[in-house]
Amino acid sequence: MKPLRFLTVVLSGILMFGACAPLRVPVIVKKAPIETFKYAYITPTKELTSSTGSTYGGQYGVYGSSTTKSVNPSDIIAGMLIPQGYVILPEIKPELAEETLIVNYGESGRRNRGFGYTIEVTIQFISAATNEIICSCTAEGQGSTEADDIRQAIRRALDGLFAE
Repeated sequence: MKPLRFLTVVLSGILMFGACAPLRVPVIVKKAPIETFKYAYITPTKELTSSTGSTYGGQYGVYGSSTTKSVNPSDIIAGMLIPQGYVILPEIKPELAEETLIVNYGESGRRNRGFGYTIEVTIQFISAATNEIICSCTAEGQGSTEADDIRQAIRRALDGLFAE
């Protein structure tokens, strides 16, 4: 009986530690000051829709519920750049290129964590005039759906960038 109890305690501890492991710290790489730019062109992204659900049976039948969430990464990025003072442009204008950032978004990884996984995103800022990388930020997020993961990862990445 004691070995079974010990095994249960050890396995519970491993599961709890895995579920409580912190998200990785955002990685910010600055090659030039981002504050010298006034405009941003955000490369368009497609909307991602994800859902989570559950079913359970009872004495009187089977019941269930589901939640559907959507996220468009370029909208989240725009929503975070606007309060920072950036003007979001619908296209790159040659006369404003010296002051314009091109913002690219990409999913850069997944990692198992606890009872789920994280999604890692990288956001890249490029000078519209020189096509050189100004900075990039990478962070991961974990929520109840993939849409939550992406939203959280984008916010953590940009919060890390603007906190410096």
